[in-house]
Amino acid sequence: MRRIRRTTLLGLTIACVLGLSGLTAAHAEEGTVSFEDDIAPIFESRCTYCHGEDEQEAGLRLDRRGHMLRGGDSGLPTIVPGQPEKSYLLEVVGHRDPVVKMPPDEDKIPQDEIDLLTRWIEQGANWPGQMDAIAEQTLEHWAFLPVQRPEVPDAASDNANPIDRFLEARLKAEGLSLSEAAEPRALLRRVSIVLTGLPPTPEQSERFLAAWEQNSEVAYTTLVDDLLASPHFGERWAQHWLDVIRWAETNGSEANLYRKNAWIYRDYVIRAFNEDKPYDEFVREQLAGDTLGTGEATGFLVSGPHVPAATVGREPSAIRQARADRMDEVMQTVGASIMGVTLGCARCHNHKFDPISIKDYYAMTGVFQDVEFGSRQPELSADHPRKQRGREIWRQIAAERSKLREFGGWEEDWGAYRELHFKPVTTEAIRLRFKMKNVSLDELEVFGLDSQFTNVAAANQGARLSGFPEKGFEGRNPIDRLNDSEYGTMVWRAKTEKGEENPWVRIDFNGPKNIHRLRLSSNREYYFDTDYLTKKPWLPRYEYDVDILGEDGEWKPWVGTWVVNKKLNESHPERKRMLASIQKHIDLIAEEGPRPSFIGRFIEPQVTRVLLRGSPENPRDEVFPAGPELFDGDLGLTSDTPGPKRRAEFAEWLTRKENPLTSRVMVNRLWHHVFGSGIVVTTSDFGEAGAEPTHPELLDWLAAEFYEPTLTDAAVVDHQPWNVKRMIRLMVMSQAFRQSSLPREDALAIDSDSAFLWRFPPKRVEAEVIRDAILQASGNLDRSLGGRSYRIHNEKDTYAQWQVVDNHGSETWRRMIYQERMRRVDDQMFTPFDFPDCGQVRAKRPVSTTPLQALNLMNSDFVIEQSKLIADRAMQESHSDRQAIERVFALLLNRQPSDDELETCLEVANEIGLNMVCRAVMNSNEFVFLP
Repeated sequence: MRRIRRTTLLGLTIACVLGLSGLTAAHAEEGTVSFEDDIAPIFESRCTYCHGEDEQEAGLRLDRRGHMLRGGDSGLPTIVPGQPEKSYLLEVVGHRDPVVKMPPDEDKIPQDEIDLLTRWIEQGANWPGQMDAIAEQTLEHWAFLPVQRPEVPDAASDNANPIDRFLEARLKAEGLSLSEAAEPRALLRRVSIVLTGLPPTPEQSERFLAAWEQNSEVAYTTLVDDLLASPHFGERWAQHWLDVIRWAETNGSEANLYRKNAWIYRDYVIRAFNEDKPYDEFVREQLAGDTLGTGEATGFLVSGPHVPAATVGREPSAIRQARADRMDEVMQTVGASIMGVTLGCARCHNHKFDPISIKDYYAMTGVFQDVEFGSRQPELSADHPRKQRGREIWRQIAAERSKLREFGGWEEDWGAYRELHFKPVTTEAIRLRFKMKNVSLDELEVFGLDSQFTNVAAANQGARLSGFPEKGFEGRNPIDRLNDSEYGTMVWRAKTEKGEENPWVRIDFNGPKNIHRLRLSSNREYYFDTDYLTKKPWLPRYEYDVDILGEDGEWKPWVGTWVVNKKLNESHPERKRMLASIQKHIDLIAEEGPRPSFIGRFIEPQVTRVLLRGSPENPRDEVFPAGPELFDGDLGLTSDTPGPKRRAEFAEWLTRKENPLTSRVMVNRLWHHVFGSGIVVTTSDFGEAGAEPTHPELLDWLAAEFYEPTLTDAAVVDHQPWNVKRMIRLMVMSQAFRQSSLPREDALAIDSDSAFLWRFPPKRVEAEVIRDAILQASGNLDRSLGGRSYRIHNEKDTYAQWQVVDNHGSETWRRMIYQERMRRVDDQMFTPFDFPDCGQVRAKRPVSTTPLQALNLMNSDFVIEQSKLIADRAMQESHSDRQAIERVFALLLNRQPSDDELETCLEVANEIGLNMVCRAVMNSNEFVFLP
């Protein structure tokens, strides 16, 4: 096994460092400090009992120079030769660290001993016999070693699928073998649910069974290819990814505010799986999609929960702590989903199990320093579907605007801001004279014919502001906030008293500008970020007049809101229709075109520093953006590197085939969702605390085949590297996947949980499958793809809780992946079926069995409603009760009822009604389990 150097640092405590007093400073006079005479006695008498060869409290050894250079668990080096100011040893023995003081619970050691240590470090920390020693830790953990493609075992049968050959070799060693093939109906249901999350329809069953009779291999191969090509494939596999990254449409925390338009990231994931986007490209886009024309993909980075600014308040230390917490959410998302490493464990100290140091952790946060939770306009390529649709809508808006220009100016309401359009004019300055006494604005922007997308009123464009009152209301809301290019709660609030002049603003451009519209908002960030509140972000209808500065230096009236909103409408009634048409298209582009969405916003990167004990109030050495040192994560970046380049370089490093984790983690994740349990059962923790792989050679072969495909047989149709569908296809085409799930006594005695796959492990289907199958059986499943989530909750006050209002009406009859995904909210229907709350990483859903599951299925309004619809459908499509019952079984369970079941169901149908039969069938084991 390869030896890997591990760089760890100093721990939270340095127990016993210099715990005794009374040593004399016989060699304290100025000159060279002797290690043997001056320093070794201090360490030997005070330190090595707790920090020596036999015991290393806080991961610290003080009997070897190399270990002191590395430090303990806290992440700070114990000594830095020549730099005593950076040597944590001196900080703790000098009691300068308010939390860690050494020796613990005792007085500080004599100053002359501290002086000796200081001079020794200043002089280079000379330690005879150890000056060339480098502290190393031997690591042989399998997941951190390079992927090595093993040889495929010789076939024990005629099986050519490499997966089966690896499995059969392990089964043979355990005295086991694969089970017989599953019967076709069970196999059809199994592969349909695994690949699309939907059971087969009766029509699909009939076609498949007929084809199976002709040629079972061709029938199954055709079925698999059809399911992989189905648009429902993307919906099924997107759900798995959303679980891992904790994606939801609310923030969590106390307010749990709604994340406006966050669903465009969900739609991106569905589209990525359906289009079979290579996994390495999928990763790069989620980390740096703003540079690749897929800006909505960065919703990945802000998928976790966060505390919004309004909840944090304005206390500086609380703001810094909240920012550090948000960065940790990003680390958890990246670590769990792509790397399979619990990075968050290194936030306050070196990782206790894995070779991830606190320096590694903060170097990785440096990669994402430009990312902030919030909304922005996504950067989309010209061929992006939303960009194409947006162009269509914008053309319609432009056509209406061209007509309105014939009559003069007009005003548009974009929800987040109001936009005043007027006749183009060239000027060096404009003035807004408000007609109200109370004005609140977070930004005032001006655009021109030569600068359609550049705010010429911004401070960074050289514009200067003046006005009244310049310092704002009570001197707390100054006017310079109007052009700082920041939206949100930091506003210019102008309030004047009776008898005073009304508020006004003057903008001097950095030269003559040809302008034709201006934009005003009061809290644009809040509007872009949130939705579904009873108290909407307030956007007042500002009343003002606009003056321009003429060449003679005099102000000239140019346009006003009263003119465009009242006078022109009175003179030209036909304007109302044009304005209504524009407003309709404005609303439409918010749904179908590129609009600000909760996919993260970008800020200016700051210098990244190691935070001692994870506290923003204790910043230490600067670190550059990088990946973990263990994996050669140096990206050659500095604190001056722009944010987009940081993320793009990190994404390239992460998707190199030399990275030992990326391919292993993903193929294991795919295996987990195909077979019900990963080769590594801890699918998001490949570290020392995670599980060992049940089939390590198979895992490495799959990982190598994922990024560098070699198979050329007819069963493999696509040889593109990092191809997800190809890898899934290889798994479901295996005999292991196609074998029976029935138990065998001999095998259960050896492998009770089927870890070696001597049978296909039966499992319970997820909440989404149950709900979608019910809708499909009733014939009411809306199969449309994408778009805004369907609503089941109320609108709420800011700090109120979400409540379920309607979780079963016809507007909710879409697939469950499109249901509003709220944190900390029970949907009052399928939450008992282990539907995740999106607060924690859920790479593997738990499986619980509770009475609430049966009660919910039997008594929920949704199930009662759908039972009646299924019964109606069965009666309409049959000619007798017997045929109706058989039809119900075919719809829900993909099989015919037995004679006993039929007799029982007929009795129930005659006495109570067919809808009770439907509810009973839905509550059966066969309905909720995957055989």
